[in-house]
Amino acid sequence: MLRSPKHTHRLGRCLGTLLQGGEVLALFGELGAGKTSLVKGIADGLLAEPTDVSSPTFTLIHEYRGRLPLVHSDLYRLTAAQLEDTGLNDYLDGHTVTAIEWADRWGDGLPSDRLDVHLSHRPPAARRAILTARGPAARRLLDALRSRLSANRPTRAAQQTRVQLNRPRRASH
Repeated sequence: MLRSPKHTHRLGRCLGTLLQGGEVLALFGELGAGKTSLVKGIADGLLAEPTDVSSPTFTLIHEYRGRLPLVHSDLYRLTAAQLEDTGLNDYLDGHTVTAIEWADRWGDGLPSDRLDVHLSHRPPAARRAILTARGPAARRLLDALRSRLSANRPTRAAQQTRVQLNRPRRASH
């Protein structure tokens, strides 16, 4: 449970400090669920200027420079057919961190190795974050995040920032 936008930012900052480059963060959630707040925290964790981060709804792609390049994209207004013309695939280079709001719009085009972040409202002002690793690099990132969050557990902020961290279940054969 993320009790405020500040806690959403903290989760993003923690995630940002763990990123090594090349990660894809697929962000899901309705309007106002905290996707851009999370990206501001990621930028902060990457030592980019978080106050520069804004929703790229009309520009489609924003680039930020920190210890790693961060690309922030918003697919809200796009159809799957329009995605080919965005150039978003060009950023999947193994060096750039790519955060994609409304990632469900990309459908099967999403990279198979990614961290899915589902944000949802929890009345009255809280949010819920569910993180799921899809692929080996995302699994390493999620494990590192789990370790970092559990190491910080004694602090009041960590107690107020509970996040559900999932690994996808393996299909039984």
